[in-house]
Order: sequence, then structure tokens, then C-alpha cells
Amino acid sequence: MNIVVLAGGLSTERDVSFVTGNEVAQALRKNGHQVILLDLFMGYHDKEEDLEGIFSRSLEASAKVTGITGSAPDLEAVKRSRKDQSPCLFGPNVIALCRMADIVFLALHGENGEDGRVQAAFDLYGIKYTGTGYLGSALAMDKGLAKRLFAANHIPVPAGISLKKEDGRKEWKETGLSLPSVVKPCRGGSSVGVSIVHTEEEYQKALEDAFSLEDEVVVETYIKGREFSVGVMEFRALPVIEIAPKEGFYDYKNKYAKGSSIETCPAELPEDITKNMQHYAQEAAKSLGLDTYSRMDFILDEENHIYCLEANTLPGMTPTSLLPQEALEAGMDFSQLCEKIIQISLEKYA
Repeated sequence: MNIVVLAGGLSTERDVSFVTGNEVAQALRKNGHQVILLDLFMGYHDKEEDLEGIFSRSLEASAKVTGITGSAPDLEAVKRSRKDQSPCLFGPNVIALCRMADIVFLALHGENGEDGRVQAAFDLYGIKYTGTGYLGSALAMDKGLAKRLFAANHIPVPAGISLKKEDGRKEWKETGLSLPSVVKPCRGGSSVGVSIVHTEEEYQKALEDAFSLEDEVVVETYIKGREFSVGVMEFRALPVIEIAPKEGFYDYKNKYAKGSSIETCPAELPEDITKNMQHYAQEAAKSLGLDTYSRMDFILDEENHIYCLEANTLPGMTPTSLLPQEALEAGMDFSQLCEKIIQISLEKYA
């Protein structure tokens, strides 16, 4: 098949997305496909052109990938570097190339990738793509709304509230929560802008940091415990994986700096807790309509209570990412996983 792997864009997870996209592109090429790795925002070249036969020179046409630095990318610098200086999220030739492909493998992370807007545009253009549709993506991206849907479907979540920038900052006593708490952007990913606060002063600083990234934030009770993740494919849970950062919590650095966390799959848990966590993961996917693949994040407190933290509709896809590790434990290597995602995504269009 001719496949576009779409990555980059204008998200704080831009660099992470390129690493995912590069790994997926390499795996799909090994599987015999002609694959172009394309930057959603920068596009291909800087003007419209004749693209006939471009998949036969897919390597030449693909974006070049570096790696992940220790901090989120400077998106204003990315915008300034685009030659046509257009504010359009779709760079030159992106729509044309995606329409030429048999399917687009979405390797986007965060805003403009997991929030449903790209998916909605592709639906209008008749472009086939991998993963959840626009509605499920939008629901999952809004952490406050997703939590309310989880709670309505009897999936346990930490107590919390959502705050909007236009409503002004709430003093700590107005939140009705207890310290310590977690403050995080409502639609961000990779733990960018997430803070654990222990004092009212830290809370105000965390609000300032989170509101600098988005206009809405979530404040929720901090749950001390072990961190886990459960992948779900076609509403069936994969093995549970445990993530144990060597220091701090599972933030941007610990997610992507090599050796910062210890990951154990399958997680060492009593059978009943494993089954309950997998059940909650499946129910979370159903409540949001995540019908192809996704990943749910959990925390298990010191009294063995399970809490669902959030859903990821386009989880990281490198061989060492969480979902591929879970798939490998279930007997599916990375190349097979990439093919499976394409297969179940294409079935939606049959």
C-alpha cells in the first residue's frame, strides 16, 4: 500500500510525534509498503506541485527526524520557520498527499492530532486514517469531560474540578479539594504543564503555568500510589504494564529520557486487580467510543483502589512505548501491531 505517516504538527508533543512516526514508517517499509513520513504543519516543499509518482521516491520525500529533547518544543519558532507563513494547520501538499494514500497512519500526539479536528477534516475530504474518529478523539482529549463520562459509567476517577481562564483564578479554599493536588492542562499530553502542588502558593504558580499553555485546566486530588497503563484494541484489553519512575512522577522527562523509568509488563498484581483494571480500561474505551485502539492510564493507591486518570487515543508508537510493550506480551511484535492497527482501521471503511 501507499501510506502517509502523519506526524509533527503544532502540539507540545511535536517532537514525540516525530519519533513515533519515524518508528512506524520504518516498520511499515519493512512490511513492504511505500511510506512517506509527513509533517502536518510544515508539509512537503513550500508550493503546490505535480506529485505524480511521489510514493516511488518516498524516502526522499519523507521528513527528517532528530529526536526528543528534555523539554517541549518552541512552537512559535516552528511557526516562524514555515516558508509560506500561512496560519493553516495543514502545510503545503499535505491534503493532496493524504488523498493519494491508501490510508494515513496518524502518528500525531496532543492538540491538533488527538482532539478530533484533523480526523473531522479527513472525513470531509474522504481520507482514510487510523485510529478513533473525530468525536471519540474530542471527548478523550478533554480531560474534564472524559472524567465526567467515566464517572457516569461507574469507572472510578480522582475527585476534581475544571477551571477556565476567563472565569478567573479560584483561591485554593474555593476548590473544595485537599492538598496535595494535581494541576494540569485540560487537553495537553505527555505531562507537559502538569504540577503536583503541596501548598496554596504552589497551586497559584501551577495555575499560571498551566494557563500559559491552555485556557482550561483540571485540578484533582493527588493519589499516591503505583502507576499503570492498559492498552485496548477493539474494546479488548491488553496486558497491564506498570511504570515506576526512578524519581518524581511520570512527567515529560521520565516518559522520554532513557532509563528514567522502570516498566514491567505484565505488571505484578493480584489477578483480581489486573482483571478489574482491564475491565475499567475496556469500559473507558466504550464510554468514549474509542473503537480501534487506545490506552488508559491508571493509578493504584496504597489501599488497592483503582483510579482511571485519562485516555490516550493515539498513544506513543515506538517499540519501547507502553502500548507496543503490552502488545508484545500478548504475542504481537511491533511490525505486526502496526499492521493490525491499519487492518482494524480499514475495516471501518469496508
